[in-house]
Amino acid sequence: MTETALPEPTPEQAALFARVRRMMMIAGLTTALALAAVLIAIGYKLFRSEGSVPVAAETTLRLPKGARVVSTATAGDHVVVTLEIGGATEIRTFDAKTMKPAGRLTFANEP
Repeated sequence: MTETALPEPTPEQAALFARVRRMMMIAGLTTALALAAVLIAIGYKLFRSEGSVPVAAETTLRLPKGARVVSTATAGDHVVVTLEIGGATEIRTFDAKTMKPAGRLTFANEP
């Protein structure tokens, strides 16, 4: 068996090979940098959210006089409380982790 001898690349071919190598290095480094950024963001989110917000064990909500709780529910990371205040219905939402008020929606009849 005879081995085929590969001819030496011409200067134009050598320049093209060097250019392709350089472009491949740039693409590889860019991909590695983007992957590192994504992993850092995921790690930050995981370690930042874990145990950073103290959970309130007990919270007292002061209601207006004559108000009564109609229902309670959870929606995602919110607690929803439906109240009846003087004949009008009101919905109050609270963040489930901190129990801080997140919003209020009042329903009233037109006069």
